[in-house]
Amino acid sequence: MGRTPTPVTTPESLTFRSDVTVELVKSSASDADVLFAARVSTAGEQSLDELKKDPERSKGLINYLMRDRHGSPFEHNSMTFFISAPIFVFREFMRHRVGWSYNEESGRYRELEPVFYVPDASRKLVQEGRPGKYVFVEGTPAQHEAVSSTLRESYEQAYASYQKMLAEGVAREVARAALPVGLFSSMYATCNARSLMHFLGLRTQHELAKVPSFPQREIEMVGERMEAEWAALMPLTYAAFNANGRVAP
Repeated sequence: MGRTPTPVTTPESLTFRSDVTVELVKSSASDADVLFAARVSTAGEQSLDELKKDPERSKGLINYLMRDRHGSPFEHNSMTFFISAPIFVFREFMRHRVGWSYNEESGRYRELEPVFYVPDASRKLVQEGRPGKYVFVEGTPAQHEAVSSTLRESYEQAYASYQKMLAEGVAREVARAALPVGLFSSMYATCNARSLMHFLGLRTQHELAKVPSFPQREIEMVGERMEAEWAALMPLTYAAFNANGRVAP
């Protein structure tokens, strides 16, 4: 029997998104985790008592650890996020290797869905200045229209080429080469508070940051949503992070 042709997706079937998805799917993270890890150095097995105490009593210790950059107590916790974002965001994301684990959907094993990134009108489009000293400013309505229409046209052509190869029996791992980095992918990312703080220090802009950072807006959108989830889990640690300039210990 011959291979059943892959149905061709029409332009109307493509999905265009300007947002990202971040969901906390599993966590074992609390301020008490920082305290028992820190106190083992002086209390030994009695440090386990911290699990039964109100961590608010020891927020000064958390602040001290953050301020003086005693980082290892902030590693004894875990958060797993489900993230859906453009592929170019993941390529930046995976530069963060220490304290992170990743599993991303595979274009070898499944047909990739036609979901693509098109920035909305809030996205600044124009770069001014030179590398290391540039800023982004608002685009004109004409520039926004050019970005939107050009990306949509490019995505439609790329996905049609991808499906044409699949219909011809070409392997998914080969056909995917036609797809652009604006395609959405999904992954699970697992980290601890220390590795997340390092990520946030580089990938978000914040008025309390001692060291300025200039992230691409799309990865900052992911960082902001991860930060909100972490802040609810470890409020004392989060407060100390902000109070000490948002520098990872």
